[in-house]
Amino acid sequence: MTNSGGVGRVESKRARFETPLSLRCGATLPAYELVYETYGTLNAAKSNAILVCHALSGHHHVAGHYADAPDNIGWWDNIIGPGRPLDTDRFFIVGVNNLGGCHGSTGPSSTNPASGKPWGADFPLVAVIDWVHAQARLADLLGIESWAAVVGGSLGGMQALRWAITYPQRVRHSLVIAAAPRLSAQNIAFNDVARQAILSDPDFHGGHYYEHGTAPKRGLRLARMLGHITYLSDDQMGEKFGRELRNGAFSFGYGVEFEIESYLRYQGDKFAGYFDANTYLLMTKALDYFDPAREDAGDLRATMGRTRAGFLVVSFTTDWRFSPARSKEIVHALLANGRDVSYAEIDLNSGHDSFLMADPHYHGIIAAYLRNVKI
Repeated sequence: MTNSGGVGRVESKRARFETPLSLRCGATLPAYELVYETYGTLNAAKSNAILVCHALSGHHHVAGHYADAPDNIGWWDNIIGPGRPLDTDRFFIVGVNNLGGCHGSTGPSSTNPASGKPWGADFPLVAVIDWVHAQARLADLLGIESWAAVVGGSLGGMQALRWAITYPQRVRHSLVIAAAPRLSAQNIAFNDVARQAILSDPDFHGGHYYEHGTAPKRGLRLARMLGHITYLSDDQMGEKFGRELRNGAFSFGYGVEFEIESYLRYQGDKFAGYFDANTYLLMTKALDYFDPAREDAGDLRATMGRTRAGFLVVSFTTDWRFSPARSKEIVHALLANGRDVSYAEIDLNSGHDSFLMADPHYHGIIAAYLRNVKI
């Protein structure tokens, strides 16, 4: 497998859908837009398309760079391109910013047609199944009857799983990476603390902060700092930062003293500078609500019985937020239904963020699986 320079310069596209979309929460979006990017070429049979689903803070810009922003590299650029695991010489790759997002698709910062003002807190809560339905309409627009594969890590992996359950006839392979069939109580607790940091920020204004010309950056900063702790492994934190002091001695105050404190505050400030707090609230709630087996009284085997795709399920040994045990629940439910499933548990020390790493062994597994996908 070669590793060239990636897909190079890319452009985002916008699709508008006028047909109302009924959401799981009971609300209806009268119309909406999705921003997306594509890489590679759709073949004549339109059988070589792969959908890449993003995680909580992700978006449609999965690979490549923009002409006016060469440093803005796609969040999964290391795995997409000619000769890379998601090989654009063979596959047509689609990345999309989900509903409720803050990177161009219709979301809380978009204009509410009923009021002429930003939706803000009035934007309805969205579930993973709503994203899948919206993505299915995008596939229709592109003329794609079935995906060669749907791929995603973390919340993206949950979307890949939901696709295989909800549209079994439209997914030939599902790659579920660093995900779980539903969140644990601990994960829901982390998400709620993060949301409370945002909701209690004086600049939140009940979610209508756009009209006040401000944003709850302090709350969003804290939410990201908390989340970032859970994305890393203890070993990785120890190796990168240990107990190193920035100035070599204690200052006996509450400022930044340890290198890990400096790192977390930097990540929090950076995130709060470009991400939307209302979108963060929506995305974490979508995570909390994800539980497809709930439709079958908690019987994951029955739920997986509705799938028809082949599966690759990948977990990472140091991912304590979505541990290998959670991936194995998916594997066991699939095997109980006689599904074609491959499982890989990879020893990487990057915690939950391992799915973003350019590890040769990890990438080799993805590449080997996709080489066997017929198009």
